[in-house]
Amino acid sequence: MQTGFSLNWSPVKEPLCFVKLVEWLTAVLAFGTCGGYTGRNVVSIICGGSTNETLSATFTYPFRLNQELLVENNTTLCNHTVPAATHLVGDSSSSVEFFVAVAVLAFLYSMVALLVYLGYMHVYRDSDFGPMFDFALTAIFAFLWLVCSSAWARGLQTVKDATGTAGIESTLALCKDEDVKCEVTEYASLRSLNISVIFGFLNLIIWAGNVWFVYKETRWHSQKVNAQQVAGRGPNPAPI
Repeated sequence: MQTGFSLNWSPVKEPLCFVKLVEWLTAVLAFGTCGGYTGRNVVSIICGGSTNETLSATFTYPFRLNQELLVENNTTLCNHTVPAATHLVGDSSSSVEFFVAVAVLAFLYSMVALLVYLGYMHVYRDSDFGPMFDFALTAIFAFLWLVCSSAWARGLQTVKDATGTAGIESTLALCKDEDVKCEVTEYASLRSLNISVIFGFLNLIIWAGNVWFVYKETRWHSQKVNAQQVAGRGPNPAPI
């Protein structure tokens, strides 16, 4: 049996390889649309009887909001002195870092799998271990995409709540005064973060669907097909 590298582009026409190529692309888009993000909301503070104030609520990847400074200590706003530094509320770092980690690992595994499909398909299909290992990892990644996409969708909602008007009002004690009104007047674009969540669930669908194509390469599927063919032929007729 030939075991060396032999480049062959024909597997790209097959679902097994083509879907893996799509998985590679969507994994890149998933972590590329949320990693390195920086956003800034402008908060307008309307002071009754005095000059209005403006604050900037800046938040960046990985969204440790409780470390993002909103107001420095001893800052005077609306003739009120804020005695202590005020930070945003919440921490979505664990969910987004988990999401990015799964996306990067999926990207790397897809590259390795594509290398095997295009250069070692003859070895892959002549062995039992390769397809079974591929099937197990594909199923695991499908599950991981479900978990990390759900977690990041919830984490993104936390970011939206904390940086919105209601979140700022609950965070900044000054906003609770009757003569002071706080409102977010300019919102950062969260389009790329929303797209990252969409790509996360899209990856879930693609990887879960690809489980079937990888399963067809395993001996479990071939044994089942052979058994069905034997059962379909039935017993040999007795000689006359």
